[in-house]
Amino acid sequence: LSFPGLFSWHPVFMSLAFCLCLPEAILLFSPESSPFCLCSRQGKVWLHWAVQTLVLVMAALGLGFIVSSKNRSELPHMVSWHSLLGVLTLAATCGQALCGLSLRFPQLLGISAVARLRLYHITGGLVVCLLATFTVVLGICSDWFQAQIKGVAWYFCLALPFYPALVIMNQTTSIHLLKKRLQAAL
Repeated sequence: LSFPGLFSWHPVFMSLAFCLCLPEAILLFSPESSPFCLCSRQGKVWLHWAVQTLVLVMAALGLGFIVSSKNRSELPHMVSWHSLLGVLTLAATCGQALCGLSLRFPQLLGISAVARLRLYHITGGLVVCLLATFTVVLGICSDWFQAQIKGVAWYFCLALPFYPALVIMNQTTSIHLLKKRLQAAL
């Protein structure tokens, strides 16, 4: 949408990371909406790892491009809600990656409460997804985006990030609340 330059790569990489890869990595575990529903749990975990690694790589590239763009144009950093929430989202994503590493290799780290850590990881993933959604929405509300997209298309772009977030929230809460109900009934 923007003319070629450093800035134009920031929304590309961040959108690929947080609007495509992050939801897909989470939805891999969905029995209803995953094309990999026939894969084993271990296969899904490895796919989740691979896609989440792409999220981290693309987010790092997006961050690098926006920092370079701001430095090149001598504009101040961290002056909008979008940038502040974006940094929080990136930090939470890195925290989730560390939690995922802990889940992958609990014996190396001496972790005994794997079930509890998995619940924290699932909850944290939902929080990261919601942070990413609101960061994208704030980017859509930016002056730059509103200058590029107008009218009904802008409202469509504004509503679009909420769909995967709602699907993920529904999946996460229904699967884990169902497990809690089943455990309580037994």
